[in-house]
Amino acid sequence: MGQPGHDLPPDGPVWPTTEREFAAPLTIGVISDTHVYARGARRVSPHVHDLFRRFGCGLIVHCGDANVGEVLDDLAEIAPLVGVVGNNDDDELQDRLPKEAWFDVGPHRFAAVHGHGTARQSARTTAKTYARRASCVIFGHSHEPLIEAAHGAILFNPGSATDRRWHAHFGIGLIHVTTEAIRPELVLFDHPAHLVNVHPDDPPVAGNGSIA
Repeated sequence: MGQPGHDLPPDGPVWPTTEREFAAPLTIGVISDTHVYARGARRVSPHVHDLFRRFGCGLIVHCGDANVGEVLDDLAEIAPLVGVVGNNDDDELQDRLPKEAWFDVGPHRFAAVHGHGTARQSARTTAKTYARRASCVIFGHSHEPLIEAAHGAILFNPGSATDRRWHAHFGIGLIHVTTEAIRPELVLFDHPAHLVNVHPDDPPVAGNGSIA
């Protein structure tokens, strides 16, 4: 269950997955705020997909603002995909994706949300409201890469793989889960082509932490 390279059914899309329980150990690929528009030039780089495959990701989480389903189609070819809706997603995604998704990896409970709350509430503040009920809260919206502890949980934002805005780097994430611990890892980059140099035996590219 939840293995990379899974067979796709021939009769339609496979996202979001209905699976909510995954065995540990598991590596989760995390991406958010890709903002790919149907008539625009922006796309998620194949180097991002290749990195998720290289690390053997058995689950992909997209934390909203994919904007179009094509982004999720491509990610779902790598592994089962959990997705949540963002405030900029098109009508198809608004219909197909939940506002929040809960799933378990081994003994650990995860929550995934986009993070858009009220106009006065930051994505980080929104994510914190889930922290007492989860071991790890995965979110997006701010485009700001982040690993932080709150109420005994890990808050994890991968940043954006395509639109860094005012932040220093583009970002994606890897979350390595065993029965004993959760180890989040930010993979920050200036250009997607640089991701070819990141391999599973390398030390974390930027930022890491764990919770037992």
